[in-house]
Amino acid sequence: MFRRIALLGLGIAAASATFARAGDLKVGDPAPAFALQGSDGKTHALADYKGKSGVVLAWYPKAFTPGCTKECQSFAGAGESLKGLKVAYFTASVDEADYNKKFAESLNADYPILSDPSKDVAKAYGVVHEGRAVPERWTFYIDKQGVIKGIDKNINVAKAAEDVAAKVKDLKLAD
Repeated sequence: MFRRIALLGLGIAAASATFARAGDLKVGDPAPAFALQGSDGKTHALADYKGKSGVVLAWYPKAFTPGCTKECQSFAGAGESLKGLKVAYFTASVDEADYNKKFAESLNADYPILSDPSKDVAKAYGVVHEGRAVPERWTFYIDKQGVIKGIDKNINVAKAAEDVAAKVKDLKLAD
């Protein structure tokens, strides 16, 4: 009996260590790979941009909620300034693809909103973790080589896209 409890404890400790590592991504780390369905019906993969352009991945908690709506509206409204930077940018949640498609349509979004209903990618980025079923509102800045160059954990939803454009310029992700 004691042996089973000890083994169970080791399993829990190993799982906890995995969650801790995923949540500890930092600047300079390789970005976790992803291939997620977008609201445009296409699958978008980090590997598609390797050697071509930087990538911005802005996680948000839940479609059709006030803060997330403001954040995604910001991206939809500032599409031209971001497109001019020649960087791929996405917002992402763990909502189902059909739900995010409706959300994107409601915003007239001119960029893909990504869906991760399995939460596998969200866990790899550390935005979903023990005690947190929906993503943290964090934005990751990834260079052409797939390396994380910035992580923003303090998002102003009303001017999220404006802040992203400034950070992309500061990090020289579009060069």
